[in-house]
Amino acid sequence: MAGRASGSGGSGAADAGSPAWAQELLDHLRPTGRDIRRIVAWLAETVDGTASLQDDTGTLVAGTRMPLDEGLVADILAGRIASAASADEDSHLRLVRVEHPNPPAAGVLAVARRAPFDRRDSDVLAHTAQVLELLLRARETTAAERRLRQATSDLRLAILQLLMVEDTVSARRVAAGLWPGLLDTDTACVYVLEGDASERDRLAQECLGVTGEHALVVRCPAMDGHVIIVTTVDAAGDDLCSLVGRNPGTLLGGSARQSLARTATAYGQAVSALAVARVRPDRAAVYAERNRPERLMDPVTLREWTAAVLRPLDTLAHHTRAELLVTTRLGLEFTAVSAAKILGVSRNTVRARMDRVESLLRTDFTDLTVRATVHLALSTQVSLADGQGGDGPRQVSARLGDLLAGPALETWAQELLGRLDSDGRDLRRTLRSWIAAGGNAERAAQALAVHAQTVREHVRSAEPVLERRLIASGSDLYEVVLAHLATGALDHPVLLRDDPGHPDTPVHG
Repeated sequence: MAGRASGSGGSGAADAGSPAWAQELLDHLRPTGRDIRRIVAWLAETVDGTASLQDDTGTLVAGTRMPLDEGLVADILAGRIASAASADEDSHLRLVRVEHPNPPAAGVLAVARRAPFDRRDSDVLAHTAQVLELLLRARETTAAERRLRQATSDLRLAILQLLMVEDTVSARRVAAGLWPGLLDTDTACVYVLEGDASERDRLAQECLGVTGEHALVVRCPAMDGHVIIVTTVDAAGDDLCSLVGRNPGTLLGGSARQSLARTATAYGQAVSALAVARVRPDRAAVYAERNRPERLMDPVTLREWTAAVLRPLDTLAHHTRAELLVTTRLGLEFTAVSAAKILGVSRNTVRARMDRVESLLRTDFTDLTVRATVHLALSTQVSLADGQGGDGPRQVSARLGDLLAGPALETWAQELLGRLDSDGRDLRRTLRSWIAAGGNAERAAQALAVHAQTVREHVRSAEPVLERRLIASGSDLYEVVLAHLATGALDHPVLLRDDPGHPDTPVHG
């Protein structure tokens, strides 16, 4: 086979006029027709031959693979020539360089046919190479934009995860590079926008638009239909409410203003507010700072009791202790799977950390009363300037019963649970049995001699009456559990088994 090399072949678009083939080629530039494989197939059909496009590694990108002269291909890829032609008795071959935008490389477009190439066929080949270059450049630009959006999204998630584990220093440091001043204040509000999962990307972009990017907008790693917004700007709530008004089917829940270190608490409040938003005509609600049980407890006794409960963790290294406490708090607030996604670790890691805490506290997290009281201790620990107990053992006198015995707490608990008495189905009895059964409807149904579905319906019916989510684990449920403990409807849980120095340890014998 004899071959010859040429310079850059093909005439400009202005020289081609507007023959039918040119219009067909332009049609491939329409948004619905930008398919490299279809263009190469069209080229083969238009010149009545065979066509292929391969990249700089020799990988076939489109068309039909054919034998090519390796020397000519190497010269084209190296940029020594822009095109080449060869012919023998059976076929005529043309090769054209196709520039790739990034990384700096090139591909080779080859066309073989039985008849010699005339001016029309040469023009078709040259213009097709130009169109392919345009599409490859556009595709690379689109891919680069997509990578940038993904990297930015990943960075926002990383900042949120740092806030969730109370590492505000690192969160500010990471945010300062791209969003200066975003986390410069000590407090923030968290909002959760709920919508159709298929619309989440669009909703997230709208959130960025209405907040002027003065907020941390994150696609929730745990719930596909949720967008999390952390903002330090008071007016952001009104802007987000207007977004809900423009998007039917969306809901907005917001937290009370919290310190950045309590972002996880604020997130839980925002999710809780979604339950109220479902029944609001404007589909938006902000968490009400109601009388939470810990606010009705003696603060000195609460701190002393918290330090005693968590003292078994004091022997651990500081970073290990902090890691276990944060993971357990999130695991109790949400599910282990959701906590894992929020923290960016595996669910097995979350479960292993919670198992270790459960072992150190010598208790049983399958017991809802245990979960509620440990959650109380962990929530209290967050607000303490120094979560560690004292150096070494000391006499502890604070008991769980002391925390739950105050008249203010008892009045709160009686009022809360008393709301259930107006329902003739005895929701109070069902709820008590369901909590005693660890939130298991089947076991509660056996104890009550009813169907499990009846238990589930009663628990769901109690949610709007109590204005708290019960089916999902979290602060709302634990408040209701503490109310049962304060009224004596449920026995106090067993904490720190076999610890004779702790007042809550059961006495044997």
